[in-house]
Amino acid sequence: MTGSSSLVAVAAGGTGGHLFPAECLAKELADRGHRLAWITDERGAGQSSFLTGVETHTISARGLAGFGALGRLTGALSLGVGVFQARRLLKEMQPNAVVGFGGYAAAPTMMAATHLGLTTVIHEQNAVIGRANRLFARRVNQVCTTFTSTRRLPDGISPIQTGLPVRQAFKAIREIGYTAPDQNGEIRVFVLGGSQGAAVFSHLVPAALKRIPEELRSRIVVTQQCRGEIVEQTQLAFANCGVKATLQPFFDNVPDLIGRAHFIVARSGASTITEVAMAGRPALFVPYPYAADDHQTDNAKFMQKIGGSWSERQNDLTPAILADQLETLLTSPNALIAAADKARSVAVPDAAARLANVVEELIHGSNGHSVEARGAA
Repeated sequence: MTGSSSLVAVAAGGTGGHLFPAECLAKELADRGHRLAWITDERGAGQSSFLTGVETHTISARGLAGFGALGRLTGALSLGVGVFQARRLLKEMQPNAVVGFGGYAAAPTMMAATHLGLTTVIHEQNAVIGRANRLFARRVNQVCTTFTSTRRLPDGISPIQTGLPVRQAFKAIREIGYTAPDQNGEIRVFVLGGSQGAAVFSHLVPAALKRIPEELRSRIVVTQQCRGEIVEQTQLAFANCGVKATLQPFFDNVPDLIGRAHFIVARSGASTITEVAMAGRPALFVPYPYAADDHQTDNAKFMQKIGGSWSERQNDLTPAILADQLETLLTSPNALIAAADKARSVAVPDAAARLANVVEELIHGSNGHSVEARGAA
């Protein structure tokens, strides 16, 4: 099927958790000779690095949750406008397939595509299916998932587990492998909080490090994502406990930082978990407690269950508990190596290819081969 030029519309926007896997699929399809159309919201159009040279359309979209009655009304109107815009676009384009990556930004496009009877696929990144994808699960031709089991799927849905497409840089790190810190050497800790979690980690991490023995603390070097407005006070907190720390609101070399890390402290969004697993690095995940349907907790539980990471609920995590965790783990190289190996074992390096196979088979027919078998090749 490679090289058969079909037009595939990819609907994704909002956060990087939706955008990154969508970009990876788009690149895979482009490499196979397919034409692409990218349908996103204003936020997504400003974040994506793959839009140069790709037919791009920005439509109206806004979330409904957490904004009060007026906010929900405004959001509903915005989504309604988005459905009208997407319907008009899709009727003009006549794409051979439409692929959505969940979230409010993809909802108008998937609503329009299913109403028009187009070939449709949705990908669910998290271990709990999101509200938008749950709405369309019965209407699309195929649901694809990251995890082997995904909660809250509607009855009767038979998903295909493709894994979550991740950026090529993480596949390169995977080939390097993991090395635990030397007995007396530097210990590199990467704290990846995200915009919601940076403030919490900015308090917890230096306060925890201050409690561990000085001999261990002096070896630790921290790189941490930190909100711009609290960089100075967080830097001071690290200085007060004698830990060298590099703090920035945003890092453009996250794959490199994950690759160099001996240990990672992070939120448990699907992209973060998948990238850490692909790299094969040990991590402590602290789920964002206000995520929709608490999906980050399910993501973290999956990794902890297979032995690929540790997790702590934010409401239960104190500096003392984190200090105990860090002291124990950072002085247990065998435990770190075992977790890294387990995390690496569940990653799906060819997730983008598997997802592209699903799209192509829906467009052209299976020709007697199962999607799962082709994807695993």
